[in-house]
Amino acid sequence: MLDIRQLRYFVAIVEQGSFSRAANFLHVAQPALSLHVRNMEADMGTPLLVRVPRGVEPTEAGAILMRHARIILDQLTVAEEEIRGHDNDPSGEVRLGLPGTIGQIVAVPLITAARTRYPKIKLRIAEAMSGFILEWMRDERIDLAVLYGQADRHGISTEQLLDEDLLFFGPTGGLRPEPMPEPGSALPFATVAQMPLILPGRGHGLRDLLTRVAESAGTAMNTVIDVDSYGNIKSLVAEGFGYSILPENAINAEIREGRLQRWIIEAPCLTRSIHLARSGRRPMTKAAGVIHDLVRETLLDLARSGRWIGARISAPDGAAHRNEEGAPGNTGPGDAGLPVALGPAVRRTAVVSSRRRQP
Repeated sequence: MLDIRQLRYFVAIVEQGSFSRAANFLHVAQPALSLHVRNMEADMGTPLLVRVPRGVEPTEAGAILMRHARIILDQLTVAEEEIRGHDNDPSGEVRLGLPGTIGQIVAVPLITAARTRYPKIKLRIAEAMSGFILEWMRDERIDLAVLYGQADRHGISTEQLLDEDLLFFGPTGGLRPEPMPEPGSALPFATVAQMPLILPGRGHGLRDLLTRVAESAGTAMNTVIDVDSYGNIKSLVAEGFGYSILPENAINAEIREGRLQRWIIEAPCLTRSIHLARSGRRPMTKAAGVIHDLVRETLLDLARSGRWIGARISAPDGAAHRNEEGAPGNTGPGDAGLPVALGPAVRRTAVVSSRRRQP
């Protein structure tokens, strides 16, 4: 079988018109070139060169080989240039999974930065509950994810970046005849757990976290309504159907508008961590690697700048603990009739590409 070196030597011999000139051009001993040609002719079963007074010329078979050799070598050059350029200008598709509450904060600045820095990368962002995103990571249906809490041991590598406190909130007018503490003050978790609560259903990451804390405290959550949508939870609370627990960023707008009021939870303080996840079983592509770093940069910048209200960096300069294990993942009921490629729970998919939409 012919190899690339033999093709290069053969093309040089034909273009130079003689073994001696080709040897000087290639800086290869002439006997070595002659040996390569003899081996090629033996492999092909036919003469490839014929001697003429001025040197050598290709036979009919040699001309056919010359034509194909040039195409092969030209294509190899294109591939080498594309690979070298790929390091400086990566391209391809990267699939990122985000919980809905994080997507509301991260998606726009991340998309903006990705389009500016890496116009050849097509970034697909799919939003769902953390449990479904974790399942996609296990099945390698997405390349990267941002998760609440650590991933499990199913070949997923996570890096803790941020922490955010969970707050207790209710309608501005209150629910009970007895007065509530001043908004902004602290309430013990045991007291919060006994309030009529509107929470995500079982299997949702937040609900499971609250259930574990309640069990540790020897109490139970007084859940009166199960709703998996944060938007519906806030609307029901504002209408006076109960209280709830969400991160500060999720309720900040309603607090400013005077529709909701909030309290700090203590004994214990409720905190959940934000992790950047990738597959630990396969190497990242160049495109996935730069988007991974860009997601990390975006998350840390949102916390530093205060745009992610209530979030704080887990360790100085985001040098958080890296791990490949943690608490079991969450799964929960999702939305039906949505893209099958990522599963039934996709809430929204954004495709970012430098390609212009055709009319």
